[in-house]
Amino acid sequence: MPMLPKRTKFRKQQRGKLRGNATRGNYVAFGDFGLQSLEAHWLTARQIEAGRIAAQHFLRRQGKIYIRVFPDKPVSKKPLETRMGKGKAEAEYWAARIKPGTILYEIAGVPEPMAKQAFARIAQKMPVRCRLVGRRLAV
Repeated sequence: MPMLPKRTKFRKQQRGKLRGNATRGNYVAFGDFGLQSLEAHWLTARQIEAGRIAAQHFLRRQGKIYIRVFPDKPVSKKPLETRMGKGKAEAEYWAARIKPGTILYEIAGVPEPMAKQAFARIAQKMPVRCRLVGRRLAV
């Protein structure tokens, strides 16, 4: 089942802008390897879930997958052939705002070649270009 917030303060949001690079969530924090986005986009809850399923199917219960993004933005859409006016439509789906540099998924407990293949399968499901990154060691 796709992710969505339990409750929100407001039911509807304005679109907003996706400017600049990610300043938070841009390094591997939990796993050994991460999948980093290279473009800005809205990632729907269904796309996030599709990536999770693809990775879990490939890894066959080995390792641990961390999802680092959460769809907290309601996106509304008016029905087709509806006249202008009559207010804003209800939320159609939920999306996560992705900036360049955001870590989308992390994997722990598997060797690098296996993680690379799992991330390749996740990247196929994503609407943005992605790359594999490793954990940075603190000096």
